[in-house]
Amino acid sequence: MDTILLLGASADQLFAIRTAKAMGLRVLTVDMNPQSPGFAMADDYAVVSTRDVPALIDFLDGYHGNGNNICGVLVMGSDIPQVVSALAEHLGTPGISMESALLSTHKYNMKRRFRECGVPVPWFSLVNSVEDLHSILKERDFPLVIKPVDRSGARGVFRLTENDDLDSLYEESKRISFCGQVMVEEYLPGLQISTETVMYKSKAYTPGFADRNYEMLEIYAPQIIENGGWVPSIVNAAQRAAVESLVERAGLALGVTDGVVKGDVVLTDEGPVMIEMAARLSGGDFSESLIPLGCGVNIVEAAINIAIGREPDFDALKPKWNRGVVNRYFFPKPGRLLHVKGIDEARKKPWLKKLEFWYQPGDIVPQVRSHADRFGVFIVTGDTREESVERAEWVYRTIEIVTEPV
Repeated sequence: MDTILLLGASADQLFAIRTAKAMGLRVLTVDMNPQSPGFAMADDYAVVSTRDVPALIDFLDGYHGNGNNICGVLVMGSDIPQVVSALAEHLGTPGISMESALLSTHKYNMKRRFRECGVPVPWFSLVNSVEDLHSILKERDFPLVIKPVDRSGARGVFRLTENDDLDSLYEESKRISFCGQVMVEEYLPGLQISTETVMYKSKAYTPGFADRNYEMLEIYAPQIIENGGWVPSIVNAAQRAAVESLVERAGLALGVTDGVVKGDVVLTDEGPVMIEMAARLSGGDFSESLIPLGCGVNIVEAAINIAIGREPDFDALKPKWNRGVVNRYFFPKPGRLLHVKGIDEARKKPWLKKLEFWYQPGDIVPQVRSHADRFGVFIVTGDTREESVERAEWVYRTIEIVTEPV
């Protein structure tokens, strides 16, 4: 039986494991956490770090020699396309080039490539020191965004204003960067959109199209914290076509002709602008829930087909319906968690498709500094976007998270 290697076996990868098994594939997964929930679902697993390429290759050389036909490598949620590229090359399976993978994980080099290829991006610059930052700020207007060039999940990303302690924010962003590099870019107001696109033979198919929710931008400033998103989008047909065209151009600029790209776009008065693009499937419920619940497309299936060398089913990438879906997160007061009320009442609702908490009573709930600090998540559906928003507000009223200061 053909086997697919899935990198990671945490909650973010469970949907990919289920999809691959439903396609008749044998699933091998690796994760450094021996308690990973995906291990129980997979056909086989190994406790290996998904970032340790030499250790992964050593494991695969022995595993492949046992007669198991590993026909593809895939990652969902984790920003490690360079590991996928290295393993696919070693195994001789389909995959994006290492150049494309490295471009997609280095935000400064990514934007340079976009600019070279005529893909519109915000103004940006590398920042090499605090003095360099102050020199830039003499020439640029606030607000600006400072970020590590190589992190995800909003780690070390700050919206700079004249009231902020710029020196400490620079130092924090630099500390969080894997390579110690920081960049700044223009903050562009406008609707932000997440896209999920299948690239096949240099043509883009974009069933994933969600509006991003930044209602907590001022509450958590200077952190830039997203609180989920909505489908369907509020954009009109012409705006959507412009975004989809931009996403295709950006994917090709990165050299991704066959694979999946996840785009972050801002819709300005002058048209859509590319913020960032990842060369992998998204985590955080986008490809797992918002797309299939909102329009009936399983984009993960298409990604798996490309990873194992099969042509995706293009009819299956066409939306089958247009329903409202909302995902939102919980942000309680920091402190020791005492209890959560309203869970049983909320779970009685058939339109509540997901309700998860990542803390237990007695745990210390931290101050929110990045998306990794969210307390929990829920997803609701409705016949329309408006109905799903009303249901999300009901969940917020029903669930009470009680903490105490420490």
